[in-house]
Amino acid sequence: MNLRTHIPLRPARKQISYSEKIVLFGSCFSENIGDKLTYFQFQAIQNPFGILFHPKAIENLVQQSIEKRTYTEKEVFFLNERWHCFAAHSSLSNPEKEVHVKRLNTTLEQTRKTIKSADVVVITLGTAWVYRNIETKAIVANCHKVPQKMFTKELLSVEEIRQSLQNIYTLCKGLNSSTRFILTVSPIRHIKDGFIENQQSKSHLINAVHQFIKNKRDASYFPSFEIMMDELRDYRFYKEDMIHPNTTAINYIWEKFSEVWIDTDAQKTMETVAAIQKGLAHKPFNPASEKHQLFLKKLAQKKETLQQAFPHMLF
Repeated sequence: MNLRTHIPLRPARKQISYSEKIVLFGSCFSENIGDKLTYFQFQAIQNPFGILFHPKAIENLVQQSIEKRTYTEKEVFFLNERWHCFAAHSSLSNPEKEVHVKRLNTTLEQTRKTIKSADVVVITLGTAWVYRNIETKAIVANCHKVPQKMFTKELLSVEEIRQSLQNIYTLCKGLNSSTRFILTVSPIRHIKDGFIENQQSKSHLINAVHQFIKNKRDASYFPSFEIMMDELRDYRFYKEDMIHPNTTAINYIWEKFSEVWIDTDAQKTMETVAAIQKGLAHKPFNPASEKHQLFLKKLAQKKETLQQAFPHMLF
């Protein structure tokens, strides 16, 4: 008797190896995947401008960086003792204006270099709801707790989302024609928008993504949203807020992602990396014991062997 539904998955045509570079943009779920890639020592960079929830914010970052635009002091504002930029997450905010502007522009330059060398771009879309600044008429990436009366709230249409993704694709391809794209919709529900509004949002995102990838051999969809909704349809797979996937769910979705996107040789290397990471996290009962010293020696040998094969790995 089968008591669960399973999303049918098959390995991607071209999977990810340890020699490839990956950049991730998008919602906080992209950081869940990014953290896994970092843990397993892949060459992955995630969310240079912090968490970006909707496609327009990602498009803006990509366009600003590739077209070598820069931010000025006129484009930042002071609130709650910190300087902010509507195009970036509050994790980049700073108490010093000059420091904040410099960091924004340095990050833009680094993002351009990252995209130029990236073999794989992973985009995770969180919501189709956006906030438009009434004064500037621009859609913002983050409101930074500015009063809501300063914005209008809008639902991006399917076509607007598809076009935004196409713009991101065209910009990245113009800089790096060999880049492959993985798109996914975050399983995290944006309940603050409302239950029905969240479903509206997710349906727009999913529809747009599938229209975008149609007839593209270098762009694919990974069903993280569907796995959470259909395979893990139980609140025991959520954190206490009943919104975010818990560690068990994240690990399960990561396993599915690995099956589809990580090549066989890399999966074998991942086992060695995991063994080293667990060894480094181990807290011995007696650090000075002969047994523990031998353990450390063997661990160091494993690290050295792996780093000779993959010099980018840092433990």
